[in-house]
Amino acid sequence: MATRKKVQIRKLFVLDTNVLMHDPTSLFRFQEHDVFIPIITLEELDMHKSGMSEVARNARQTSRFLDEIIRASNAPIELGISLVLASKGAASGHLLLQTQIIHSVLPAAMPQGKADNQILGIVKALKELHPDRAVILVSKDINMRIKARALGLDAEDYFNDKVLEDSDLLYTGEREIDAGFWERNGTEIKSWTEHGRSYYQITGPDVEALYLNQLLFQQGEQPLQLKVARLDGRVATLETYKDYSHSKNNVWGITARNREQNFALNLLLDPDIDFVSLLGQAGTGKTLLTLAAGLAQTLEEKRYSEIIMTRVTIPVGEDIGFLPGTEEEKMAPWMGALEDNLDVLGHSEDDGGDWGRAATRDLIRSRIKVKSLNFMRGRTFLSKYLIIDEAQNLTPKQMKTLITRAGPGTKVVCLGNIAQIDTPYLTEGSSGLTYVVDRFKGWAHSGHITLQRGERSRLADFAAENL
Repeated sequence: MATRKKVQIRKLFVLDTNVLMHDPTSLFRFQEHDVFIPIITLEELDMHKSGMSEVARNARQTSRFLDEIIRASNAPIELGISLVLASKGAASGHLLLQTQIIHSVLPAAMPQGKADNQILGIVKALKELHPDRAVILVSKDINMRIKARALGLDAEDYFNDKVLEDSDLLYTGEREIDAGFWERNGTEIKSWTEHGRSYYQITGPDVEALYLNQLLFQQGEQPLQLKVARLDGRVATLETYKDYSHSKNNVWGITARNREQNFALNLLLDPDIDFVSLLGQAGTGKTLLTLAAGLAQTLEEKRYSEIIMTRVTIPVGEDIGFLPGTEEEKMAPWMGALEDNLDVLGHSEDDGGDWGRAATRDLIRSRIKVKSLNFMRGRTFLSKYLIIDEAQNLTPKQMKTLITRAGPGTKVVCLGNIAQIDTPYLTEGSSGLTYVVDRFKGWAHSGHITLQRGERSRLADFAAENL
């Protein structure tokens, strides 16, 4: 007797305008399911297409995608257009555009003229027209999703842009090893010394879970701190690193105050590391350590020709305005963190008085250039030390645009705190900073560390914990 196969009914996803303006490729991210675009969404895209902002560029790109899909198909629009060719096989569903007026009764308290309410009315009508299939609203707007659920409609966030579902799973750059680690992996341990560094080669089951340039530490009476220098299958080579917590190894007058800061300085000062990402809350020393390492390598070691510092101006990508002055003068209001840290780095006990301090400050400022993100596209930086501050407010696409500016001899350092995201529609899981931390982990020429302890002051530490 032949068994009847269960036919899976495709879901119908109704896209809110903010999803398309956030990610134009969202049209191709729903696999075998169908995508419905309300006519009011096209109207809103048309309203937002003007300008040079990221939102305007995405609105224009969405319109181009829709135009290409429609022109490449001979099928009637009302029956749905296959997305197989346009998505290059990534999606097998259909694109449906609203071709007729769809009526549905919403509560009297919801104004009919508002675009969000019109979309909710369309979702409600589609659910009534297709009682046998799931009709789901996809929106980045939390209030829109709440209203949809209050009306008994299914609503979801757009998850495809998220690198991680839970930010607690984000790679921290370090791993604590227990006493049993050496028993499990140290049966055939080899050790040697080279260029003042000690190396240990281990083999065992835990090696597969390690990443290159990861910090391994063991606490106890004899604390141990090592870096994963090489990985070859189930064989790992661990390396001791330089101790920058000692005053004789200070970097531009700065010493590491904890384990993570010491590891951060090792990454920042390693010429073989091209990309460094530092995460941490306010006061953990991200900017200070990065600038100290940059000045030491620019002014003392002559490894880089200059330091370039850029920072996201909220809203991201908008014009920096009609303030008088040069690009650097316009960026000055956003660069308070730079000024604060330069005051620390330019001060020393034997600096030769006021004249010496002024000369040091002028020398430092001559090698630090402040740039706006708006003018980064198309540039190439050669032998530069590029610092991207407040990187949590960048989208993955903007982050790619910035990092690909790096030419030969350039080091890129990303700083940020994913708990302080100011950009609309970006979350801890979809931030460009989360994206690069996850994608760069394990690359031989990159390193990451999450700074845990605040070192600003006892007042700041108490406030952070108790307020």
